[in-house]
Amino acid sequence: MFIGEYQHNLDAKGRIVVPGRFREELHESFILARGLDGCLSIYSLKQWDKMFEEIDKLPTTKKAARQYIRMLTSTATECTLDNQGRIQIPAFLSKPVNIVKECVVIGANDHIEIWDKATWDSYYLDASNSFEEVAENLNDLLHNE
Repeated sequence: MFIGEYQHNLDAKGRIVVPGRFREELHESFILARGLDGCLSIYSLKQWDKMFEEIDKLPTTKKAARQYIRMLTSTATECTLDNQGRIQIPAFLSKPVNIVKECVVIGANDHIEIWDKATWDSYYLDASNSFEEVAENLNDLLHNE
């Protein structure tokens, strides 16, 4: 499980440090892809495979399913850590989510997210304002199944 929030900067070569607490669970290589809500996501190979077991169940006759699969897989790239625990973020991934310098790396349970700091701060403020309401609604969903 990935938890916590860490502040890091993208260097001039487009590299960012993956927090030490996350490295063990990622192992040798992992997947970096476009995330949701304006971030990038990192998945262990195990989690990526697990996610695709579920994605394979989506009906490809539905336009939304095809679009989601295409956007996710076309932006995915396999990564490895360098000797200093950094990964290279390709420009085709960093530009759409405005990752230029200051970043926030967060644990999001089964994956890691990389956010532009200003985008994360705005998202966090909005999410904080509705945290209790969202928790209550999700609790209702869990108990209705």
